[in-house]
Amino acid sequence: MTPVTKPFLPPIEEIIDHLTGIYSRQQLTNNGPLVADLETKLKTYLDLRHLSVVGNGTLALQLAFKSLGLKGKIAVTPFSYIASVSSLVWEKMEPVFVDIEATSLNLDPNKVAEAMDLGVGGILATHVFGNPCEIGSFDEIGQENGIPIVYDASHAFGTRYKGRSVFEYGDLSTASFHATKLFHTVEGGAIFCRDQNQEYTINKMKNFGHEGFEDFSGLGINAKLSEFHAAMGLSVLPHMNEILTKRKHQYNRYRTNLDSPKFLFQKIHPDAEINYAYCPVVFPSNQLLSQAIGKLNKAEIFPRRYFYPALNHIKYIKDEFYRPCPIAESISERILCLPMYHDLRDDKIDQIIEILNED
Repeated sequence: MTPVTKPFLPPIEEIIDHLTGIYSRQQLTNNGPLVADLETKLKTYLDLRHLSVVGNGTLALQLAFKSLGLKGKIAVTPFSYIASVSSLVWEKMEPVFVDIEATSLNLDPNKVAEAMDLGVGGILATHVFGNPCEIGSFDEIGQENGIPIVYDASHAFGTRYKGRSVFEYGDLSTASFHATKLFHTVEGGAIFCRDQNQEYTINKMKNFGHEGFEDFSGLGINAKLSEFHAAMGLSVLPHMNEILTKRKHQYNRYRTNLDSPKFLFQKIHPDAEINYAYCPVVFPSNQLLSQAIGKLNKAEIFPRRYFYPALNHIKYIKDEFYRPCPIAESISERILCLPMYHDLRDDKIDQIIEILNED
């Protein structure tokens, strides 16, 4: 069977070295030495100065919203994983759905600018499939309207924009380190901050608001990463260049050999070096997509329809917050992500290509 993805697992002896230390110290959580080491090594690898690792990517979003004081109406894409929107609704905010660009598949900044008349107080933009948004345009919108921008960069570990980590941009950026991501800690995430004060605030908020053992500086939750999860991250991180190289090879093999007039591929931002985490293809119709899925499934190959349905059609969201987004709704009906994982063989990719190229 060929699934859409599998987690990368480092050689077991590498993680056992970290686990031996955990057993020796008997500190399993509460910002232990492996978490601190992971944060330091991530800062070095990403060439960033300020970040905080947390328990998962959804908590990263929620902490980002709280630390910026976001409330009210937030412009958001309907073409993303549900956590992008459910985290807003959970925090009692109103998602204002804005349509996407048909080529990049990212939130359309021109339509976001038009939505400012609706009283939008912030922007949550996803770098869809690791492809950076029009960051310069969103910066202008944020500055002109005095509103914060949060980037959901869950797909974007290893992506660079204008020579810098895409995590550097926005008032805050967040990432998921879920097992399906290129870099993972099994479960985990991070918030990337502009300055030391933001980092300090978030570090307190993720630990119940503790200011030392007995004092509390304000409201907080438990969003800490455990030492066991940090051990996985420390074991995966040294393999990242190898992982990124392999994904680029797989993506290019698909892109070069698939029948290009038959499919639409995501347009990559010209100022970006993407991480090739996904290989999405857009079919001319939902019918042709369904036929292709049937053929692939018959061969024990299981791609996935990211992101279907469009989030403005999720029932509990649609009933209260629906706004039409025809491009996102159409793309979500016709897009398919092809299998991509570290040990996926070229001959399997070639089989998938052959099936999809069939008339």
